[in-house]
Amino acid sequence: MGYNPVMTWSVLGHAWAVDLLQRHLRAGSVRHAYLFTGPDQVGKRTLALAFAMALNCVQPPQPGEACGQCRSCGGLKQERHADLSVVRIGAGESEIKIDSVRELSRQLSLTPLEARRRIALLVSFDLASPQAQNALLKTLEEPPDAVVLLLTARSTANLLPTIVSRCEVLNLRPLNPEQIEKALCADGLPAEQARLLAAISGGRPGLARVLAADDELLTRRTAALDELKTLMAGGRGERFAVAENLARKLKNSEELESVRRRVEERLLTWLTLWRDALLLSHGNEAHLVNPDRRADLERLVSSHSPEALASAVLAAQMTLDRLDRNANIQLTLENLMLDLP
Repeated sequence: MGYNPVMTWSVLGHAWAVDLLQRHLRAGSVRHAYLFTGPDQVGKRTLALAFAMALNCVQPPQPGEACGQCRSCGGLKQERHADLSVVRIGAGESEIKIDSVRELSRQLSLTPLEARRRIALLVSFDLASPQAQNALLKTLEEPPDAVVLLLTARSTANLLPTIVSRCEVLNLRPLNPEQIEKALCADGLPAEQARLLAAISGGRPGLARVLAADDELLTRRTAALDELKTLMAGGRGERFAVAENLARKLKNSEELESVRRRVEERLLTWLTLWRDALLLSHGNEAHLVNPDRRADLERLVSSHSPEALASAVLAAQMTLDRLDRNANIQLTLENLMLDLP
């Protein structure tokens, strides 16, 4: 064909998931729907698109692989393919609407234009409204021929059990920091910077690469950790001022969901420091996410018992869960401030 095919299942980590999907391809037992769950930027969409490429590659070098260079592979990788339909949350919206799913169902009823299969990619479908989820059920129950649905979600918690039961679920977990460090070094980053970004990413390769390309994210991380240091040393008044400040940003924003995401980013950053302090309080230094904040960690360990640090971790996790369920941001943050040691 004029080119040397190369394998493109170069997904960082998640080897077990790649192996499972390849076995389905080689055995001719591809399911009608797959659900990829896991933290943001852990690789869910990347893996789903790699699978889509292997499904529709024009000249696979081997069964279960993709050349990465044919028109089909290139279009799917860029999410620009005639037989790929993508559903994701709209700009300025707080959920995926039923109309998006109805349009998807219409598209999937059509015969593929170029590829062997039509692919539907539903990004962050745990943010779909109950009506939108119900609308998808009919497609899942009676899937058209030559259609494969690929859903991503943080978890199954906010999805209808009937949707989950009709999907092959692949739960992607954070990677070992050493894997990410090696990949960043291969990308050309200095070893010291790669080690720090791998730690900060919390095992999420997508986040590590975004951090490497965007200095603003590192600036926001520094600001969030500095704010947490002030917050932990302050009284109830200072803590409620932080909650009020975040709420004021919410009121002045036109995009509720983007603000919610930024607040969650702040909490996730705080959570990494509390987790590090809890590990350090038990003498575990192997996988600290914030090795550059050693002085802050030692201060937390000396000021709070392991039980209090564990309580802070639990409070942050519960707050994130409430925000994930669209709880009121200001009230949720105020509850967190009361729960902190």
